[in-house]
Amino acid sequence: MALWDRVKESAATMQEQLNAKKNDLKSGAFRDASMAMCALVAAADGSVEPAERQRVAQLITTNEVLRNFPADDLRRRFEEYVDKLEADFEFGRVGLLQEVAKAKKKPAEARAVVQIGIVIGGADGDFDDTEKALVREACYTLDLPPAEFDL
Repeated sequence: MALWDRVKESAATMQEQLNAKKNDLKSGAFRDASMAMCALVAAADGSVEPAERQRVAQLITTNEVLRNFPADDLRRRFEEYVDKLEADFEFGRVGLLQEVAKAKKKPAEARAVVQIGIVIGGADGDFDDTEKALVREACYTLDLPPAEFDL
């Protein structure tokens, strides 16, 4: 199977797993951690091009699991988090990983945050090494083994 097909299949599988848990993923901690994860993945290479920012924002507002929250609120949080990363990537990364850590108390939410990162990272068909590294770092932040997610 081609790498492109494996990336698409993995992202689709993660999305199916998320959809199955949708009713359990309604907390503010999950919302904030998910948006932080989306911003981290979008800015994994140190910057976010306007087209990429728009693409990720659209994925957020159309994601079935994230429909538990108002789309405008999600988009605003995502934009704020990306702005923090663009202002100072390293400082912003530390702050956003603290947001991700909010999901640590509930294992289902923690796993869902990681899965959202994988879905966002694989949405363009290229879940690259810098994106994987940030999702792996989030796994450690959430006390989850990266191997559980093939990272």
